[in-house]
Amino acid sequence: MKISPGSSYPQGATVKPDGVNFALFSKYATVVFLLLFEKPEDEPTDIIELKNKDKNTWHVFVHGLKAGQLYAFKVDGKYDPDNGFRFNKNKCLLDPYAKAVTGKFACKENILNGYKKDSTQKDRFFDKRDNTLVVSKSIVIKNFFDWENDTSPAIPLNELIIYEVHLKGFTAHHSADVSQPGTYLGFIEKIHHFKKLGVNAVELLPIQESYTHNFLVQKGLKNYWGYDTIGFFAPEYSYGSQSYPGCQVNEFKTLVRELHKSGIEVILDVVYNHTGEGNELGPTLCFRGIDNQTYYALRGTSDKPYRYYRNNAGTGNILNVENPQVLQMVIDSLKYWVEEMHVDGFRFDLATILGLEGAVFKKDGVFFKTIANDPVLNKVKLIAEPWDVTTYQTGNFPKDWAEWNDKFRDSMRRFWKGEAGQICELAWRLTGSHDLFDDNRTVNHSINFVTCHDGFTLNDLYTYNKKHNEANGEKNNDGSNHNYSWNCGVEGIIDDSVILKLRKQMAKNVICCLLFSMGTPMILAGDEFLRTQQGNNNAYCQDNETGWIDWELLEKNQDVFEFFKKAIVFRKSHSVFRSTTFFSGKDKNSNDIPDIKWFDINLKEPNWKNPNQKILCYLLDGAEVPSHQDNYCLFFILNADEKNFNVKLPKDINKSWYRVVDTSLKTGEDFLRPGDEMLLSKTESYFTKPRSVVVLMGKDNIAHTDQKPTRKNRKKIRGSFTE
Repeated sequence: MKISPGSSYPQGATVKPDGVNFALFSKYATVVFLLLFEKPEDEPTDIIELKNKDKNTWHVFVHGLKAGQLYAFKVDGKYDPDNGFRFNKNKCLLDPYAKAVTGKFACKENILNGYKKDSTQKDRFFDKRDNTLVVSKSIVIKNFFDWENDTSPAIPLNELIIYEVHLKGFTAHHSADVSQPGTYLGFIEKIHHFKKLGVNAVELLPIQESYTHNFLVQKGLKNYWGYDTIGFFAPEYSYGSQSYPGCQVNEFKTLVRELHKSGIEVILDVVYNHTGEGNELGPTLCFRGIDNQTYYALRGTSDKPYRYYRNNAGTGNILNVENPQVLQMVIDSLKYWVEEMHVDGFRFDLATILGLEGAVFKKDGVFFKTIANDPVLNKVKLIAEPWDVTTYQTGNFPKDWAEWNDKFRDSMRRFWKGEAGQICELAWRLTGSHDLFDDNRTVNHSINFVTCHDGFTLNDLYTYNKKHNEANGEKNNDGSNHNYSWNCGVEGIIDDSVILKLRKQMAKNVICCLLFSMGTPMILAGDEFLRTQQGNNNAYCQDNETGWIDWELLEKNQDVFEFFKKAIVFRKSHSVFRSTTFFSGKDKNSNDIPDIKWFDINLKEPNWKNPNQKILCYLLDGAEVPSHQDNYCLFFILNADEKNFNVKLPKDINKSWYRVVDTSLKTGEDFLRPGDEMLLSKTESYFTKPRSVVVLMGKDNIAHTDQKPTRKNRKKIRGSFTE
């Protein structure tokens, strides 16, 4: 084929009018070959040596090639694992900048390894077997798509309600009733569910191309969650319709476009802290065989300085983001997903690793500064998982970053389980965690959640005391043992109406705390109708009905779904929950009501140090929110005790109390719709039942209005909810 030197920039495969430019970074390679294919399982049609190298980037321009061309690289150099060199010219390699791949990598007979696995020398023994015919190939992609004038919904963080969801698991179950289950296109068929529920952002578990390790394959399992990325630019092959090579690119774009049309943002869960190549005994798929010393943070001993991989992620390796080339790749990847794929933000898995300089986390480090100074990336939503297996930095990320708040999760779980001494911690979490986030942040930088993909579902949180992960094949040793769950008296699935009612009540308690707290709420997919994983709290490898959403539960638990919907509507319609500032406990609008005030059951200051106090009350003044003319108060009673309480109600606010929520009441009465709130008769207290949430709304005193009660309201006034 006709070739010319081409350009070292941009990296990857770039379509031009008269051909395709290929560029690959490798500082230590001695020879680089480009292989071209008509079909992924065939011998290459052409093998082209890249003889041009600028600033460690090898490049060539191949005339006449078009989008859809299949290709791979082979890279030669030293094979000296003790010193960090792991080149193997017999192994076909994925382009780190590949925009799509032809299929999933499979390590049959260890053919993807760069070493002979059955040798006593392990990874020191060079494997001469060629794997060209069996590996997936990169696909040349041209960035063309009819976006139909698509724009981001650009929802402010204080209005965001996030729905964390696995793309395949959302529609893979037969009950999803979609035409293409488990795919990008199948997901589109369920967008109406988000509209009905009321969420306005989906946070997709990793959809960048990932790898399943042999230890899972041998057990008949998969890397279902997708946290072992090998292609940071490529949308997951298996979620595409496979109607033509690379279709997954346009199908993902179609999904984003349709979500945006419905006013729903798209946030990607991304894994730039490590790759799917694992430790020194892992496969050679891409980075290891292209430039091991550049891409990975290595460690070793005095005589074997680069033999092993740093493992802050607990998965075998971490990317060397301190290296300029690796940092550039990560930034290029993020910008690609924003500019070409139109996503609205990112949730960074184990984000502390990206801020490591040496062994020290720096929130003003190079990675964070680079993003802050980038005109594309500094405008999207940035969410950190603020820990890894060696570092914990909740509340310590740059001011523009939101963070997953695991302390919120644990506080809510421990309080509702009935553990002693929780009310002080609970108060911090309900109000946006000001103890964690300083005044340079807002309350909405706390991403509040009680459940997420990693752990129990909401249903299982109150169905199981212990994890049940036997199906993972690790003798139930995997997954967290610290779940703060409670089975409500009996372990597992039962047919006891009393316990089932209590379990739903506990779920509704959590729903209230999640959606009525200050901060940005995140809901786990399926929790809105009590999805179950049968007690598995680590379903990362369960690409089956354990990990998929069973939509038949929507009809079975319609009452919980309706409760969820009402709670979301209530949050959206009351400005106090959208305030961006922390409460002060002061009256800032001169109406003699502080923005927040805490009480015990007798309207006194709570005894924060009393370990036996399991009930907490507080008053919010909705009129305190700047630029809003709302004139209401909200009184919350959170009773995690197993006892009843007569809770005194604030009486000096010159308002009448209406019941909105009481999770102890029967379905339909437990959450009243706007306009149907129950006016309480003249009373000084509210009878609060065990393990329940009560929300009362204070409106302008009825005696101070000229409006006459309707027949319906007169009936309500006569009813009393005190004992």
